[in-house]
Amino acid sequence: MNTTPSFPIALVGAGPGDPELLTVKALKRLQAADVVLVDDLVDARVLALLAPHCRVLKVGKRGGCVSTEQRFIHELMIREARSGARVVRLKGGDPFVFGRGGEEVDALRAAGLEVEIVNGLTAGLAGPASIGIPVTDRRCTPGVALVTGHSAEGSGDGGRAPDWAALARSGLTLVIYMGVARCADIVAQLRAAGMRGDMPAAVISAAHTERQREALTTLDELVETIRAQGLGSPAILVIGEVVDLAAVVPRQIVGEAQAFG
Repeated sequence: MNTTPSFPIALVGAGPGDPELLTVKALKRLQAADVVLVDDLVDARVLALLAPHCRVLKVGKRGGCVSTEQRFIHELMIREARSGARVVRLKGGDPFVFGRGGEEVDALRAAGLEVEIVNGLTAGLAGPASIGIPVTDRRCTPGVALVTGHSAEGSGDGGRAPDWAALARSGLTLVIYMGVARCADIVAQLRAAGMRGDMPAAVISAAHTERQREALTTLDELVETIRAQGLGSPAILVIGEVVDLAAVVPRQIVGEAQAFG
């Protein structure tokens, strides 16, 4: 077996769904790949761009579902690279935005392997933009915070929970990943920290896919809006004055996807 790989392992961001949002470099790496280790959230239209000879290994990690162990993913990438294959680790969004890309880079470098990072468009920016929300509009906010809604309590993964009180006081637009399941708790903590109940809020589910749905509401009505409209994961929550700038317009996602193919 070849133990000195000829090609770096590429950690590639697939973007939020629509294959037209891939970078040119990402497309090149995908079409040259022999093996792709893919997350659950990568859109099927992106996988359709792979070369016919490419092997696809599904190594998804989803909250509340049976997930592939992170250590096994590391070992699989190392094994495939040492066999001489061109390996791509394909992640929804961006590898370094809630994608454990940093952990994977550390594991690969510790194994003596070269790694290339190909950034992708993260759903926390692309999702709000799809309905006209400018997350850093200077008329409303001094910036944006990309935050995980996933609780670190009892997870055993060494992660830290957000300081919701500090975020409520910050004046930043809050873009929350993986927050649907804990939305009631998040809202309660933001309200307890003084954020007003009529603060504009939005939910964007399955951004830039054929299943995208969205709703505009307020902080106090956020939980009920999600429940009443059946908005589920994967979804992005946006909380802040910028939500009032949204311009929800009909999109031609299906038609655009067909045109791309």
